[in-house]
Amino acid sequence: MKRHTSVETQARILSAAKRLFAAHGYQRTTIRSVAAEAAIDPSMVMRYFQNKEKLFKAATSFDLELPNLGKLDRQNLGRAMVAHFLKRWETKSDMQLLLRSAATHNSAAKRMHDIFQLQLVPFIKRYCAMKKAEQCAALVATQMIGLAFLRYVLKYPEVTAMPHDFIEEKIGATIQAYLDTL
Repeated sequence: MKRHTSVETQARILSAAKRLFAAHGYQRTTIRSVAAEAAIDPSMVMRYFQNKEKLFKAATSFDLELPNLGKLDRQNLGRAMVAHFLKRWETKSDMQLLLRSAATHNSAAKRMHDIFQLQLVPFIKRYCAMKKAEQCAALVATQMIGLAFLRYVLKYPEVTAMPHDFIEEKIGATIQAYLDTL
């Protein structure tokens, strides 16, 4: 039987935790279920992460990977932001993990707030009046989180059926209005 290094074991635990938190949210994911998914003893999860809260925090450490939109014409910024978020939500499950968990757990909601505050606000400052950047970022977040919640968590049929171009055009116009008027 192959022995795994500490780094490999932690990676297996985090991978399992990300899958389970994304699928079941914070409340329904347990240390035991993560251990079973990683094919290890639950004591190993506790050894590396101490508790579920710290495991969740480690599993939700990620980057929004916000692009540099500086070369785009100003009137295309909203659409480009929506396109980026759609791609980001669909190519990596970590955002869905956090959104699903934030709806039922205060620490997850705070984690999401921190990520948007530390990443989205500085990003928006590049494209919106400095004095209104936090307001603008909050409004952008309402659109993107609402879209993501309906499309990827609730899987609302009318929203999941919408093609990317349509979403980019319609929600992009709303985000563009925030950028232009604030």
